[in-house]
Amino acid sequence: MIIFTGVVGSGKSSQGRMLADEMGLAWVSTGEFLRMLISGDRRKEMLQGKLIDDAEIIGLIQKIFAMINTDNEFILDGFPRTSEQADWLLSQRKHEQLTITAVIHLTASEEVVRGRLLDRGRQDDHHDAIKERFAEYEEHILPVLEQFKLASVPIFDIDANKSIDEVHSEIEAAMNTVI
Repeated sequence: MIIFTGVVGSGKSSQGRMLADEMGLAWVSTGEFLRMLISGDRRKEMLQGKLIDDAEIIGLIQKIFAMINTDNEFILDGFPRTSEQADWLLSQRKHEQLTITAVIHLTASEEVVRGRLLDRGRQDDHHDAIKERFAEYEEHILPVLEQFKLASVPIFDIDANKSIDEVHSEIEAAMNTVI
C-alpha cells in the first residue's frame, strides 16, 4: 500500500487518484467513504471539521480492507490520522496482514491550502475549520510520520505548493525508487 498523507488541501486525493490511474491501482479514500456513509449528528460534526474517533475510523478501514484485495498494491488516502490509527496499521504490517510500500507526505503552506480549500467550496472548508486542520496536522500527522520513520517505512516529503504536474512528477520519481 502507498499511503498519501498531509494537511487537508495539500492535494492528497488529486495526486492519489492520478497515481492510482497511472499505475492501475485501487484508490481508497477514507474521506470519500465517510462522506458517503456518515449521517445525522456525526455528519454535522464531520462537516464542521471534527475528526471521527479512532475506533470508528479503524472499523471503517477494516470493512474497506475486507472489500479489496490488500495483497495487491493500492493507494490509501486519509488514513492514518492519529498515533492510535498508525499503531493499528503498523500492527497489521507486523503481523503480515498488510504491506506498506511507502508514505507520500504532501507538504503545503497554509496560504496555498486556504486558497485551494476555499475554491473547492465544500461546506467543511471555512476559515476556522482550515485553521483547526493545520493544528490537527501538527498535533497528529507529524507524530504519525515519526512512527512510520521509527518503523523504517519509506517516507517521501513532496512540496505540494507546486503545480499539479510538478508534484506528480516528484511522486513518480519517488515511486521509481521503491517499486
